[in-house]
Amino acid sequence: MTSPDDSSHDSSAPHEPGQGSTDQGTEYADRVYRSPGGIAGGVLLLAIGAWLGIDAVVRGEGRTPWVALAGLLFAVPLVIAFTVRPAVYAGRDRLRVRNPFRTITLPWGSVEAVRAGYSSEVLAGGAKYQMWAIPVSLRQRKRAGRRQAKAATEDPFRRTSVQVSADAAEAQRATADRSIDELRGLAETNAEREGAQGEPEVRWAFEVIAPAVAGIVLLAVVLAIT
Repeated sequence: MTSPDDSSHDSSAPHEPGQGSTDQGTEYADRVYRSPGGIAGGVLLLAIGAWLGIDAVVRGEGRTPWVALAGLLFAVPLVIAFTVRPAVYAGRDRLRVRNPFRTITLPWGSVEAVRAGYSSEVLAGGAKYQMWAIPVSLRQRKRAGRRQAKAATEDPFRRTSVQVSADAAEAQRATADRSIDELRGLAETNAEREGAQGEPEVRWAFEVIAPAVAGIVLLAVVLAIT
């Protein structure tokens, strides 16, 4: 699963075809939100799995190599799906949410709300979609609240300027909350754009589902006949 403590965005990420738009000849790059902690954990799991699996294939005897191959075919797509794959792309016309097994494309005009409670969610077309790439950390929220309370105690008479105080308060907020606020602002700003109209589209990630199903079937067959 993705790390509950980390999420990030990159406003300078490369533009993906069909996801951005142009304005007076200037290409608008999508904002990309991902979980660095989740990606790091996924890479670590893949490395451990590859090491153990290859060792079992090379040195194993009897049915062990086949069990290892089937296990890898089943496990690798799932690890990738839950750690490396999740991402949120926010362009001028639409929001694209890439979750473990689905990709949801939401024109801004169809977005009803973007919120973060115990998880990050977007409401559109009467349905609710979670955003795996922006994990909510209650622990991080508590730390941010303590920092803000400490700052208020150290400056009870607000001797610092209003702008400095606002910037400091924003920097102290939980990362997921800042990301949700940015997405909410994009939804409000772009909802009336001509290119931001349409209905939500959901596509299942068969490139992840198919190999995982094949792996579990192969594993069952190997265990049954050996």
